[in-house]
Order: sequence, then structure tokens, then C-alpha cells
Amino acid sequence: MANVRLLMLNYEFPPIGGGGGRAHLSLLKQYAAWEQMGVDVLTSGPKPGSTTEELSGNVTIHRVGISKKDLHVWRRAEVLEWLRRAKRPYRKMLGEQRYDLVHAFFGFPTGWLCCRTAGRVPYVISLRGSDVPGGNTRLQLEYKILGPLVFKPIWKKAAALVACSAGLRKRALQFLPETEIAVIPNGVDLEQFHPAATPPGGARGAADRKEVRLVTVGRFSGTKRFPLLVEAVRRLRDQGCRATLTVVGGGGLWTQLEGLVKQENLHAVVELTGRVEAEAMPEMYRRHDLFVSASMQEGMSNAMLEAMASGLPIVTTRCEGVDELIADNGVVVETASAESLAAAVRSLAQDASRVARMRTAARMRAEHFTWRCAAEQYRDLYDNILVKRGTGTI
Repeated sequence: MANVRLLMLNYEFPPIGGGGGRAHLSLLKQYAAWEQMGVDVLTSGPKPGSTTEELSGNVTIHRVGISKKDLHVWRRAEVLEWLRRAKRPYRKMLGEQRYDLVHAFFGFPTGWLCCRTAGRVPYVISLRGSDVPGGNTRLQLEYKILGPLVFKPIWKKAAALVACSAGLRKRALQFLPETEIAVIPNGVDLEQFHPAATPPGGARGAADRKEVRLVTVGRFSGTKRFPLLVEAVRRLRDQGCRATLTVVGGGGLWTQLEGLVKQENLHAVVELTGRVEAEAMPEMYRRHDLFVSASMQEGMSNAMLEAMASGLPIVTTRCEGVDELIADNGVVVETASAESLAAAVRSLAQDASRVARMRTAARMRAEHFTWRCAAEQYRDLYDNILVKRGTGTI
């Protein structure tokens, strides 16, 4: 492995953001073990000012801070502020250090920086989901205005485009059919996320208890369709199934969802936890019976992978990333309705042996998705780019 210098860009990174930032951090932890790979990361900070921190001896995080109102929701003004503030340090880093490659998480806004220096250093774009035009209602204006003028040039100038699921790749090809897009799936920490020693509530399981503990995780956004899950719980309760739901996350629609729970008089059985620290999430999954999702759009769900590694069967509406993750370990609901979701949950709550088989299958399937595997695939991709350009191998 020859020495290689990599500059990585991401407009969100823990503690800011959601799945894209956490995925980036997980990848960096793998890179930290490769001493011949030097990595600088340019990202955001929650307060104005510049800071530098070492993740490891060969991985350094450079933060360009902005006035962040909510750590997990990006306003348009905040995105533009970060781009404006990050431009100078980005160009300074390129001037002071010879980088072999730039790797940007998210085609926009992050990819805009490396697109403008494509003549100096080749770049890789990791498409994550929201940066690919689709059904995200909050971003329709951006897709309409920026899609043809900004997104397409960024994609076309990239040395490689990578989607985190085959479903996201398909959506991306609908936007730009003539391009080549690789697929490198997300991973999961199999040591941190593992099944409980016994199913929640004891060995008899949810079916014999006539009770099912549901959990869902994500930002409170329209694409997650959390109200469908609340309505599904109401239907289950009306049908005599003692279902409870824990909603983990935060975001702009918190007040709306809280109001719905009160309106449906479900405050005793639907818990909105707010954001839970990463170290507490493994135990959160292990306290529940099923993971549920009504998302209309994903790249590949980190939360779903974590739930699978924790031995939870999945009930989900169809969206990107589902085909890779769900087979004999869950149920994919084709019709996105509270009635269909409730029916799927009820069928599992009444079948203990099926749930037990799915728990085993969920863990086994999750074992195919590791961050080490993802990191090795990215390393091979970097290597191919450098070989083609005659600059060596990693």
C-alpha cells in the first residue's frame, strides 16, 4: 500500500446532522487503522470559529463553525453560510498540502467545493439520499433550481459517483441516465449492536404476551411519515393488540407529531424520546420487539441496519435500500398506509415462532454489512482512480 493523502468534505459531521455524518465517522474509524493513508476532513462546527481535532494519528478533523440553530436540521441560510465560510480554508488546504484525491459526502452542498477545483485534484462523490432529486418535499425547490444548473455539473466532473444502495443508484440514474454510478452499501458495528440475551419481556416473546414494543429512529421530517406509524398504533390498540411505539429523534416536525399523539390520546403508549446519544442506542434497540419504518425515501437506513444487527425484525414501507436489507428478516409493506403497517405488525405479534426466525435472520443478514467491507471497497475505488491517472496505487 503506497502512501496516499485524502481530503474528505462533509457539511455535516457528528454532533451535527444525521445518518450521513455518522456513516462518515464510521468510515473514518476504519481509515484510522491504515497508517499509510493520511486523511484531512473539512466539515462544520456548531459555533462560529475554526477548530482542529485528531481522530487518530492519521485522521484530522478541521471544523468551520457557523451559527447553528438546530444540530439536526439545516436551514438554507446555514448551508450557504457554511459554503461561504468553508471556501477559503478548503482552497488553503489544497495549496498547503498535496492531496491525491478529494472525497465529498453529499453531492450538494459539499460537492460544490471540489467541483470548482476538479482541474487540480480528482474527486469522488458519495451520494447519500437527500442530495439526489426525489420525493423529499422540503427540498423540491432546491431540486428544481439547482438540479440542472449545479447538481449535474458536479456529478459529471467527478472521477467517481457512489450510491449507498442499489435503490438510490436507480433514483440517481433517473436524474442523470448517462452517468456511471457504483454502489457501496453502509455498514454497521456488529460488536456495539447485538441481540439481547433473551427477547424483550422474557423467553416467551411478544406473541404470548399479546404485546409488541415498536421502535423507529430518524429525523422528524416529512419523508419519514411518522404520523402513519402513530395511526398504525392507534389501529392496533383498537383491535386489541397492546402495541407501544418509541420514536427516537428530533427535528422540525416535533411539535406536529407531539400534537398528533395528544389528539389521538396515545401519550401513554407513544413515547417521543428526542435525540438519544449514540452510546445509548444499542440498549434502546434491545428493549424492543420490532423496528418499524414508514419512510418514503432513504439512501440506506443506518437505523435499520443497527436494528437488524440488534436482532429486530423489520416492518417497513418500500423505499431505497430495502431490497438489500429485507428478505426473511422482515415485512415490506407495498401500500404506505396505517392499515397495512398495522396488519403487518399484528401478524408478527401473533406468531412467536416466525418472530424468532426473523430475529436470527436479521442478525445474520446484518453481518454482511460491515464498515470494514465498505472501507475496503472505497480503498479499491481510490486505487482504480489513481491507477487510471498514473499517480500510483493505495
